[in-house]
Amino acid sequence: MTILVVEDDEQIAELMRDFLEAEGFRVRLAASARETSEQLNSHRPDLVLLDVMLPDESGFEICRRLRSDSNVPVLFLSARDSDADKIRGLGLGGDDYIVKSATPAEVVARVKAVLRRASPAGRLQTLRFGGLEVDLAAHEVSCDGRQIKLTAREFALLRVLVAHPRQVFSRDQLFELVWGSFGDRSAVAVYIARLRQKIEPDPARPRYLVTVWGAGYRLDPGSR
Repeated sequence: MTILVVEDDEQIAELMRDFLEAEGFRVRLAASARETSEQLNSHRPDLVLLDVMLPDESGFEICRRLRSDSNVPVLFLSARDSDADKIRGLGLGGDDYIVKSATPAEVVARVKAVLRRASPAGRLQTLRFGGLEVDLAAHEVSCDGRQIKLTAREFALLRVLVAHPRQVFSRDQLFELVWGSFGDRSAVAVYIARLRQKIEPDPARPRYLVTVWGAGYRLDPGSR
């Protein structure tokens, strides 16, 4: 298997390469968002080990773009260990988030664990919550057997919520995960309303997309 290590610190990148190659992985290196795009366009890695802080672009933005057309596993490797960063990384579609204080051996172990989960036997492609079904790979949604057409932005918002059932996301968190850092944050409420019109049997009494007053929104899994 091939691992793409995206890291601008040459010493850390080479250390990760040495440990991964010792475990039998092929390793390619990239030190910027531009180099990452070049590597992804010319090769198909089995996993991306992605630094959050790069010289030309955030690793979060790279993951956001990557998730628009790829399900390749992403493991964030970052010096930032705040819960907000971890939630953002996982919400954007990252498969794991590990801080750089971890030993290289632990990073390798986490890489192997992510790859096991991403294998055909280990990856759960379709999430089911009562009558709601979300196929993450095919970007398809159905509710009570009825196929539902969503825009790319609507699906991205729904994906964040279904990937973390019962977890409350504030409006600001959802905006940063789905739209980025700039724009009108009232768009979150507009898109939640659109999703409810499409997936809720009774949009006035939401079964799945629940408002937690004063806090934000969550996905109520019900009888999953």
